[in-house]
Amino acid sequence: MIDVAANRLAHKWSRREQVARILWALAYPAFRLSPRIRWGWRRWLLCRFGATVGAQVHVYPSVRITMPWNLTLSPGCAVGDRAILYALGPISIGARATISQGAHLCAGTHDHTRADRPLLKRPITIAPDSWIAAEAFIGPGVEIGPRSIIGARAVVMKSVGPGLILAGNPACQIGTATEE
Repeated sequence: MIDVAANRLAHKWSRREQVARILWALAYPAFRLSPRIRWGWRRWLLCRFGATVGAQVHVYPSVRITMPWNLTLSPGCAVGDRAILYALGPISIGARATISQGAHLCAGTHDHTRADRPLLKRPITIAPDSWIAAEAFIGPGVEIGPRSIIGARAVVMKSVGPGLILAGNPACQIGTATEE
């Protein structure tokens, strides 16, 4: 049986994280309502909340970010409209990587083998020059290799090697990416 009461009583967040989540919720409208071209403003705001943000990072204002202090955005990466960065655990997006509109990176899950279903905060790593296409889902603990392409609406629950193209649900390899 599932022990819902034990799950709800578990301490998933430190006091500091709880306060930071409240402050982020209060600051988020300044992120969300900023003009599209205000890349620098959003980079600055994310940094104020503990994100590591490189130069020329483009994060669109409609991106939903749960815990920016768990984000590393490397130089030149882009996160498109309506993407979800559910950063309960660390999410690292490599240099020049693209996270397209509506993609969902989910760095949190629950241990289904235990009755109290404790929260697991598993990291996601998107390597440099990778592309996560529109509305793709990347699950907890997944690493996407350099130059890999994840097709639109693909569901990736296992790590992906370098230079591969995956599509579908569950995602399967359909090709290899060429290096220029």
